[in-house]
Amino acid sequence: MASPYDTYQTSLTSRYCSAEISKLFSQHCEKELRINTITPKALQQIKDHLMVTNNDFEIARVEEKKRRHDVMAHVHAFGVVAPAAAGSIHLGATSCFVTDNAELVLMQKALEILSQKLAKVISYLARFVLKWKAEPTLAYTHLQAAQLITVGRRAAQWAQDLMLNLRSIKQVHSKLKFHSAQGTTGTQASLLKVFNRDSKKYNKLNKLPCKKFGLPACYNTSTQIYTHKVNLIIASAIARLSSSAQKITGNIRHLAHWKEIEEPFEKSQIGSSAMAYKRNPMRSEPCYLRQHPRRQWCERTLDDSAVRRIDIPEMFLLADAICIILDNIFDGLIVYPKRIAAHVQSELPSMITETIVMKLAAQGVSRQDAHEEIRVLSYEAGAVVKNEGKPNDLVERIRKNEFFKPIWNKLDSMLNAKLYISCSVEIVNKYCGPTIIA
Repeated sequence: MASPYDTYQTSLTSRYCSAEISKLFSQHCEKELRINTITPKALQQIKDHLMVTNNDFEIARVEEKKRRHDVMAHVHAFGVVAPAAAGSIHLGATSCFVTDNAELVLMQKALEILSQKLAKVISYLARFVLKWKAEPTLAYTHLQAAQLITVGRRAAQWAQDLMLNLRSIKQVHSKLKFHSAQGTTGTQASLLKVFNRDSKKYNKLNKLPCKKFGLPACYNTSTQIYTHKVNLIIASAIARLSSSAQKITGNIRHLAHWKEIEEPFEKSQIGSSAMAYKRNPMRSEPCYLRQHPRRQWCERTLDDSAVRRIDIPEMFLLADAICIILDNIFDGLIVYPKRIAAHVQSELPSMITETIVMKLAAQGVSRQDAHEEIRVLSYEAGAVVKNEGKPNDLVERIRKNEFFKPIWNKLDSMLNAKLYISCSVEIVNKYCGPTIIA
């Protein structure tokens, strides 16, 4: 039976997140420095009880209620199962040397997991981009129909944003360091006493955890805590992922409203409890994360330390949920080409007017005169669409107007949407070819 200590407990973990990240943030020193108080027996008892049991957590819970200090509660709980080491556990250390380094290790692993998940999301998206790279669709500026783009070209922009996020997360991961052991206020006072003022042992103490956990070094200067600017840098990288996800899923929600593209929809899925016909974008809607910077005073206060117990796990859990959501969306995103084409044709008559003006000018017609004639007919056709709810009849108006007779025989060929996607396919091939998939 699963224990409440096995996973981080929140509504996120029960609905959106992976077991991998949830377990990472759950509840779930050797004698190399030759400290005389650590006997072989003490060391063996420590090694024998490194795997914490649910009973150990329960002892720590009771101790914390009595002592009102989380780390000392675990120190006492560890002393119960390793009595020979009880007097040496936590020797010369501060609570933050234990908890901050544990936090950094967790963030290191969480960043690795997020990188892998985001890379998978990008690979799914790249396949979608290449599949639909030549499918013309309306592009929008200010949410108004502008020129044409392709379904794949729009999604290539999403892919680029996610690639920037992946690089940012990997860079943060590569720069992450350990919290050096610098004592209560950053002067190394307590540790130098433990090592009889042997600074070489102190330096080795800082190198050992880096070597064991694969981090490049310790931060050069720390107080009782590592600078929590590090948390802000990590949070910023993850928040940028959220920003991309909001943009992408916002696009998908608009496209779903126009019935051009939809999230995957399972056979027995219910879109709305009240309106049976609906297919609400339930994956895209919750896809966001907010960044909340904190501060602490001087060498250390609890202003940001306490809230980090919530902020850091929740930040990674939310990012994990975003990756899972995007993975699910891009693995089965549905496109409706005929619906897209119908929208394109409803706007295309207006979009070919620039080409008409240019072709007329090439035949010696005044550009200004052509522009004015097109302007008048465009407004008349627009009024029919808006006031009467009828289709755009601009092309028919042009066919009936003698001024445009020189290009009448070219009108049908001008209505081929693929003539107006410009370099969309080339851009997709350049950016989302074999390199990004690999």
